[in-house]
Amino acid sequence: MADTLVAEIRDLRAGYGEIQVLWGIDLAVRTGEITALIGSNGAGKTTLMRALSGLIPMECALYRSDGVDLAGATAAQVIARGIVHVPEGRRLFGAMSVEDNLLMGAYSRDIGRTELKRDLDRVYATFPKLRERRGQAAATLSGGEQQMCAIGRGLMAAPQLLMIDELSLGLSPLLVEQLVAALRVLNGQGMSILLVEQDVTVALELCHSAYVMDMGRIVRTGPGRELLADPIIRDAYLGVPAD
Repeated sequence: MADTLVAEIRDLRAGYGEIQVLWGIDLAVRTGEITALIGSNGAGKTTLMRALSGLIPMECALYRSDGVDLAGATAAQVIARGIVHVPEGRRLFGAMSVEDNLLMGAYSRDIGRTELKRDLDRVYATFPKLRERRGQAAATLSGGEQQMCAIGRGLMAAPQLLMIDELSLGLSPLLVEQLVAALRVLNGQGMSILLVEQDVTVALELCHSAYVMDMGRIVRTGPGRELLADPIIRDAYLGVPAD
């Protein structure tokens, strides 16, 4: 069990203009663990990811990563501190090749060609299909391959914390299994992951701990397996009536 925090958030509030979406969010991601964020559509999960990434303004009592205060940080500053966001919908550069998309993930890093090639080879080892498609335009990839490419691009930024929004959106169960297996490998190598996932079973079976969001607030938290067995969670999100 990890005993240090890669990210800690207290009393985070955010929204869009005058519309407040998040209300006093408290959340912690332990180093070397997978933390899941679950909830219904409109609960505020994506807004939280965008706030943590510096993409939208927020107010909070604390946002700290590795001892550094990130409250009010820009997106570039958040990335520089090793927090990397794989957005919902993948957001690849469709006309560019797979390899060029991956290299874009390392654009802010001051590294040489040897280190760049080493990191690229690691991504290809994690997702062998991307090596096969390295010269292919990203827009021509299947949905699963695009998600692999989006995650690979995030890995090229050398994150301390990889945040993935909607891992399985629009993908077949087989492709989801492949992506989950890849995340298990990455986590086994020490990668800390914050995962937003609509498939509650996938999320709770994969994660070490989870937070349940509803209407912009955290309403429940605990180990993934415990929440998966919780009658209230099963009734609300899995359609299994409580006894």
